[in-house]
Amino acid sequence: MTLQQLKYMIIVAERGSITEAAKELYISQPSLSGAVKEVEKESGITIFSRCRAGVALTKEGMEFLGYARQVVQQMELLESKYIDKKPAKQRFCVSTQHYTFTTNAFVELIQRFGQERFEFILNETQTHQIVEDVRNRFSDLGILYLYNSNENVLRKLFEEYNLNFFELFTAMPHIFIGKDHPLAKCASVSLDDLKPYPRLSFVQGTYESSNFSEELFSNEPVEKSIKVSDRAAIVNLMIGLDGYTISSGIFPKYLQGDSIVSIPLEEDEVMHIGYILNKDKELSELGEIYVEALKQYQI
Repeated sequence: MTLQQLKYMIIVAERGSITEAAKELYISQPSLSGAVKEVEKESGITIFSRCRAGVALTKEGMEFLGYARQVVQQMELLESKYIDKKPAKQRFCVSTQHYTFTTNAFVELIQRFGQERFEFILNETQTHQIVEDVRNRFSDLGILYLYNSNENVLRKLFEEYNLNFFELFTAMPHIFIGKDHPLAKCASVSLDDLKPYPRLSFVQGTYESSNFSEELFSNEPVEKSIKVSDRAAIVNLMIGLDGYTISSGIFPKYLQGDSIVSIPLEEDEVMHIGYILNKDKELSELGEIYVEALKQYQI
């Protein structure tokens, strides 16, 4: 198989459609379909499953695409350095749960890196997608947390996907609420105290369960629940609807001034916040810089 064919496979996977990929690549649909079939025949696996809506990666295809991306990226680095005579364009991607400190650390990474040519990606996404992104080598590392209720399931998934988990720091559970919330002046709160107010949480899609939730105690029944996919939305709902979310308590004030406050939750639980990495990979130089930037947010 050729480098060009690997690039074709990546575009098809990203577009989810051979028709749309062919338009982007300025080649005919039959030519692209033929290239896909040729790669599948040569590799001995089915990379894409076909349906009316387009194509989707199979389990084997996900693994194949991870390696294809690595090959294409390394070739681009070679071409940049030895043919274009330009400094190598560095790529670094992080998939993460919705934490402000992961964004802050990302800013610090870019400021410290300082080179002219780079492609940095910060993907705030669902928990299972983080695991998939690292497994498929789309992301260099993924940021998430473990605690008593999800640890067995997630560690089993890490083992199945050939991933290691490295703890960065621990945090006790806190709630985030608006500064004018009725509980805002409390030194600490209990789950019972929170019952009258809407619980805010992030959507996990197909994997909507306590094992993949970004919020602790998500299996506790509540009368009012609001799920969102965007971190900015959850902040607005805290302020506008007296909603709350349960997390690590790490929330730099400069992001929202004094609009959001963090209050300890009276529950005996510990969040083990860390990163996942493929077992056959080590942290790159950029990864080491990013991890060091993350560690400073321990409270």
